[in-house]
Amino acid sequence: MHSWWASISKARARIESLSSILSLPLSSLTDSDRPALSLLSSSPVYSALSAALSDPLSGSGSDPLCHWLYDTFLSSDPDLRLVVFSFLPLLAGLYLSRIHSDPSPSLAGFEAVLLAIYSSECKARAGKPSLVAIPDLSQPSLYHTPRTRSPGPPSRASAGVLWPPLEPQVAVKSTKRAAIVGIALDCYYKQISQMPSWSKLELCRFAAAWAGQDCSCRRQFDGDEEKVDGFRALEDGNGSEDEIEIDGVVEVVRNLAIEEYGVNLEPKGARIPLPWELLQPVLRILGHCLLAPLNAKEVKDAASVAVRSLYARASHDLVPQAILATRSLIQLDKRAREAVKAVAAAAAANASSNANTPSKAKKPEILLVSK
Repeated sequence: MHSWWASISKARARIESLSSILSLPLSSLTDSDRPALSLLSSSPVYSALSAALSDPLSGSGSDPLCHWLYDTFLSSDPDLRLVVFSFLPLLAGLYLSRIHSDPSPSLAGFEAVLLAIYSSECKARAGKPSLVAIPDLSQPSLYHTPRTRSPGPPSRASAGVLWPPLEPQVAVKSTKRAAIVGIALDCYYKQISQMPSWSKLELCRFAAAWAGQDCSCRRQFDGDEEKVDGFRALEDGNGSEDEIEIDGVVEVVRNLAIEEYGVNLEPKGARIPLPWELLQPVLRILGHCLLAPLNAKEVKDAASVAVRSLYARASHDLVPQAILATRSLIQLDKRAREAVKAVAAAAAANASSNANTPSKAKKPEILLVSK
């Protein structure tokens, strides 16, 4: 009972502190039975905090919002940590985009939050690598032990290393930046089932901007019926083209649509280097956004666009593991969308057949009344 009340009191104190920073009344959140989770699902708070963090002068060591996120994460309350994780895609996206486009301004506030998450995970792993068990494919089944064992030495399941042992870091160095942000995003992935939709949308939009590829290979696996109307018009020769002659060379400027799959894809961020230690957790998050059944349609659509952009980037950079991973996600996305279309078509056909089939006249009911 005491720990429950202490958790609520701590959450209310953090909400009141955030209210004073944002100059936003949050009494409805502090009065709720579970204030931390109410803060997590509050769209107005996310919009206000997102606008403040997106300010060009944000992210410095004196930024009060960065101090609030840092102190809230160090509170060790699980629900309050979820609130910090929900802003991690925005914070990591702004940090990486700014540090690679204009490295002069100080982003010590962003780095402090990322280091706090990294240090917490480093302590939790206790210097051990993160492993994944790879089953022995020579066995007839992945889930059952065969009754008759084949002669020879017993087979052993091998283990793959997802992450090597983490080294403690006291500052974000350029050589460790991708690893620190990647570990933070991996921690986000562990809690992704509890993240709100707008948090996932932020990561999808930043991932598409980080890829920075807008070439035709993005739509390599899409059929004609799945192409964006703007792209289809240009390929058919019906799109609007402005020819600009520069040094005797005619360049075709094509106005491409800003929206794909009905999702606003206005660029948010900048093209950045994508080493595997950063790309791996991003792809895991995008895989959840694509395939988790409870995700909103706009989340799946934004993830679909981001994965295609990353595939184009990997194809140009010639990164085999990234090509394989993104191509697999694209194929899974296509199959999932085809399955949804098939179910919808079957339901429509069933409804039309039921409407055209005349219903049989019911026999009149005969009631027997005893005298």
